[in-house]
Amino acid sequence: MPDGVCAARASQETMRILFTCLLLMLLFATGLSKPANLKPKPIDKHQNETPYEKFKRQHVDAKMTAKKCEAQIKNKQIYNVDNSCKDTNTFILSDYEKVKAICNGHGSPHKNTCLTESKAKFSIVKCELKNNGGRKPNCQYKGKLLTNRIVVVQCGGLPVHFEKDIVTFESNNATIGKIPMDSTSVPTNIHV
Repeated sequence: MPDGVCAARASQETMRILFTCLLLMLLFATGLSKPANLKPKPIDKHQNETPYEKFKRQHVDAKMTAKKCEAQIKNKQIYNVDNSCKDTNTFILSDYEKVKAICNGHGSPHKNTCLTESKAKFSIVKCELKNNGGRKPNCQYKGKLLTNRIVVVQCGGLPVHFEKDIVTFESNNATIGKIPMDSTSVPTNIHV
């Protein structure tokens, strides 16, 4: 065979080998670029909830107890937006209708704010973070049952944000007064 024909066949053979190598490299690279456990991204079941639905999930639970803080916060997925643990989360021990009523005639303006305080008194469970700086799902809470609380919420027709609670003092079923304070502080102006 003439040298030109041999050179052409050698060139074709080289091209086939190069093409096969390139094809194998692409297949190999594509296979390695995929994670071994290729799973779809989990859907956040709370991403489409309304502000009121979020408020109910995070703050209203008639069966809540102080001992269930960690379990309920984890179950209800109550975290800050950056997945860090909330410092405090408060559960109102009531049914939804009684809490909803705060924004529909059974509440009154709170001081000079856009907030509404309940006329009714509620029991609450306050869950306080024990492991500061904790991150989802390793949040550890200590719960505390508190009674005779007026709750202060932000209303948007319905409750959409829990602001705080106010302790009230009663004697013989007659309200003597209410003193806004942190649940852990002790009032100093009580006169008997």
